[in-house]
Amino acid sequence: MRVLHTSDWHLGKRLEQCERTDEHQHFLDWLVQTIQEQQIELLVIAGDIFDTGSPSNTALKQYYDFLWHMRQTCCRDIVIIGGNHDSVSTLNAPKELLRYFNVHVVGGATATIQEEIIPITDKTGQVQLVVCAVPFLRDKDIRLSVPGETYEEQEARLKRGICAHYEELVQHIQPYKQQQIPVLATGHLFAAGGSASDSEKEIHVGNLGQICGDQFPLEFDYVALGHLHRPQKVNGFQHIRYSGSPIPLSFSEVEDRKIILILDFEEGQLKQLEEIEVPVCRKLIRFKGDLDKIRTHLTTFDNGTHTYPAWAEIQVETENFIHDLENQLAGFLQDKNHLQIIFSRQTRLIAQQTLDTQLPEMQSLHELLPKEVFRKKCESTFPTEDNYDDLLLAFDELMELMHQQEGT
Repeated sequence: MRVLHTSDWHLGKRLEQCERTDEHQHFLDWLVQTIQEQQIELLVIAGDIFDTGSPSNTALKQYYDFLWHMRQTCCRDIVIIGGNHDSVSTLNAPKELLRYFNVHVVGGATATIQEEIIPITDKTGQVQLVVCAVPFLRDKDIRLSVPGETYEEQEARLKRGICAHYEELVQHIQPYKQQQIPVLATGHLFAAGGSASDSEKEIHVGNLGQICGDQFPLEFDYVALGHLHRPQKVNGFQHIRYSGSPIPLSFSEVEDRKIILILDFEEGQLKQLEEIEVPVCRKLIRFKGDLDKIRTHLTTFDNGTHTYPAWAEIQVETENFIHDLENQLAGFLQDKNHLQIIFSRQTRLIAQQTLDTQLPEMQSLHELLPKEVFRKKCESTFPTEDNYDDLLLAFDELMELMHQQEGT
């Protein structure tokens, strides 16, 4: 049986308020074509279908259009699990209808764990593979809050809950294992040793929820993971993988190679794993340096054969604040439609003084009033400015609001 593993589509995602609809549609069209060409029989989507729990109508249409187009391919079954960005109710709402089209949706933790076990059959009705469709497990799904517990106790309790959930599945898949039927498990979590990017939100506090590769039961022939946007193995285990996101979701992913994973199961085990690169239709780039260097980067940039204009993040290194930076950058790109700047910032090159070095001798930071500390921070951050009235006024308003909230 041929299986395709993908995850973290984040339909509806924006980048600095810029829509990604065209890029997502480019990927979805390519995915339908690839599934047909590669003769994929089972598609597994390991969570974060949408970017928010209340996806836009455009994102929902992309999702349902994709599922409809899948009916015209050779893929007989689709397994979809919910991620931390997904709304359980949104994903589960059409699940009974989708089941008639062999689309199996597990939006969140189920009433009984057997509901997460999905046998996948061939054309003759024989079970060829079993999927343990484990979705993102929220705290309330796997542990009870214990008043007064320490951070370490909370972390250990959560890890035990996640591991126990997977271990509970083992007793229910034993009859299939005895028949040498391979088992694929899913998950949407942060496995220890994984490499995150800026666009991934922490799904638990600190390191809570991290489990190691060797904590997944040995009965799983493959573990299809979602949540981390960089494709990677977990702790060196070849069969425990993150497929990563199909498009770069933040500028921290500009160097990442985006892939989908194709698995071949034969004679009751995983025989082959292949990575296929997702074609890029829009390039994300980062330029850093002084203004002259930025000008050179922008005026000589070549977008190649990419379908859409590239999006750039600009970091200008300067000794003095450049008041008309946006106008200057726009001038560099005059008549250049193949590149758009969607985010820019300035980085000061001079060493900033700490608050401690600004204080007179024998004066401690805790002796100052909060507004005076804020004033000194302004002087440190903006040494060329001589008027902070607007900032100080905003600070006063925030302090007053804070006092009002404390009073209630």
